[in-house]
Amino acid sequence: MRQELAKADAVIDVELPNTVLLAEDYCFRLYGALPERLRRPDMKTVVITVFLGLAALMLGACGTRAKNTSANRNADTTKPIAAAPTADALLALDKQANEAYIKSDSKFFERMLSDKFVMHEAGQQMDKVAVIKMIAGNKCDVKDWKLGDPQMAKIDADTYVLSYKGTFDGSCTALDGMSMKIPSPIRAATVWARTGDTWRAAFHGENLIFDPKNPPPAKAEGNKEKPTKDDKAAATKPAADPSTAAMMAIEKSVWEAWKAKDAAKLGDLTTRDLSFQNILGTYFANKADTIKDWTSARCDIKSVSVTDGAGTLLSPTVGILSRTGTAEGTCDGQKLTSVPVYGTSVYVKDGDSWKLTFSLNRLD
Repeated sequence: MRQELAKADAVIDVELPNTVLLAEDYCFRLYGALPERLRRPDMKTVVITVFLGLAALMLGACGTRAKNTSANRNADTTKPIAAAPTADALLALDKQANEAYIKSDSKFFERMLSDKFVMHEAGQQMDKVAVIKMIAGNKCDVKDWKLGDPQMAKIDADTYVLSYKGTFDGSCTALDGMSMKIPSPIRAATVWARTGDTWRAAFHGENLIFDPKNPPPAKAEGNKEKPTKDDKAAATKPAADPSTAAMMAIEKSVWEAWKAKDAAKLGDLTTRDLSFQNILGTYFANKADTIKDWTSARCDIKSVSVTDGAGTLLSPTVGILSRTGTAEGTCDGQKLTSVPVYGTSVYVKDGDSWKLTFSLNRLD
């Protein structure tokens, strides 16, 4: 009898997989996030946006095991339930990351960024190595900054996105020696993905906040400032994942459905947790509000195009797609030309197909 009990205890003492945790049985360590600097034409002048507040979440989960009520303990396969972080907890990480960025503490971000991290700067896609180099070269003089209005959306049990507002009073000097005032106010979004016990930033994007009734004037693509030699050297395009074609097919369908104001089609192509951040810095926190915006009468689109897709799998069922879109028509009374809209979309695998769950568009 004693020998049998010893065997049972040995089975129970095996550490359970860390994919899920009981909400009441966890603790986490949270760290901060990654900022970035980018050149953003406001259609009349060039503004260098310093990306402050990209948070990366280091979640060290620990706690007690799920209570086993089965008569046969050896046969019980119950797993704990995933414990989601809170929006306030993730916002706290962004505040820590701002402090690290202001100090040019690139070592801090070496731990915080996923090896698959991507973001855009000056129309170029950057990976983890390029971003860390950029942070190390920045020198900032910031008198005051605030982050607030955190809104969190679930992508899956191991992936979340946080959108928040930021205001800044200060300037940063980049590697080229140019000192620019930090644009403010902004709305930023960060995607975190969990690997084992650790959460790391997989993407960060940011937009200046504009009044939808007074959007920035359109600028022709031909007048767009060309990336400098240093920009091209820093920007790197990660190798496209084989899933790129599948995600690009859905992305193009989403754009076509947007053009046609086809709410039913948009509903089929997206998850129930869909959220969206547009080029004006407006965040739509749920599927209903997002599709309402996409099908509103404010835009009359005649044609769309989606190119330059580059996909990265964070897991077998979650992918990030970077792409460039253009649209011709009118929005908010302004004529749209072939101005590139640089965007990042997050997809979730649903059976054999992908569905859009989060998207951020921006003008670099």
